[in-house]
Amino acid sequence: EDPEKKTEVVLLACGSFNPITNMHLRLFELARDYFHETGKYKVIKGIISPVGDAYKKKGLISAHHRVTMAKLATKNSDWVEVDDWESSQNEWLETLKVLRYHHQKLLSPDPTNSTQNALPLTKPGRKRKQDPHKHDPVKKKNQSPDIKSAPQVKLLCGSDMLESFRIPNLWKLEDITEIVEKHGLVCISRAGNNVQKFIYESDLLWRHKNNIHLVEEWITNDICSTKIRRALRRGQSIRYLVPDVVEAYIEKNNLYSPESEDRNAGVVLAPLQKYASDSKN
Repeated sequence: EDPEKKTEVVLLACGSFNPITNMHLRLFELARDYFHETGKYKVIKGIISPVGDAYKKKGLISAHHRVTMAKLATKNSDWVEVDDWESSQNEWLETLKVLRYHHQKLLSPDPTNSTQNALPLTKPGRKRKQDPHKHDPVKKKNQSPDIKSAPQVKLLCGSDMLESFRIPNLWKLEDITEIVEKHGLVCISRAGNNVQKFIYESDLLWRHKNNIHLVEEWITNDICSTKIRRALRRGQSIRYLVPDVVEAYIEKNNLYSPESEDRNAGVVLAPLQKYASDSKN
């Protein structure tokens, strides 16, 4: 296998991460294994992007804490990192905008990087010594620079996110279209979970099903943040469900309580607010 031919993939997970759990971290591992097993892709990075406070989800604690916990949880990972760009925005951002942002960022990395990247290419006089035939492959590469140079940013999600596509006013149809058309989805589903059926029942998803990667999770993991918060409110242990550093941080800062769960109670979720008012106009 020529590694040059592999498509580079960046996995982006958006969500509340309230708090981050071992399940969230497993999603990245499962997705990376899946892509590498196809032999066609190379996963170069995973990005965790916690949603901002303006999302207004019930029980959502401050982004500062959620980002810190995610950073603690990924401290030992050599490929998954946390990005706080989304969470530091003043307003809630559509997932598509976050995807676009990270895609752009990969296309135009910070200038310090690109000069380093350019160095080996600009050794003077090197090319002239080679015989003229050597120029052909170079030309070919330049005609389609995107094939190798731009990694694909794919949205990593659990089956619940995919199925939330059908909740009225939660997603814009054109956003879902652009996500599956231009970027792609990687959906981790429990063995036996009917994600295939869900895709089959949606004309839009069916049309782009080649860009939706379904990964079966055979070693099931039913941990979710909601259950973690419930255990914490009841004074029960969450050890082995979240990384030890996250457990310690929650305890030290006394993060989840009946009071924190009532945050944003009765407030309409940002996307529902935004899209419901859009459809009225």
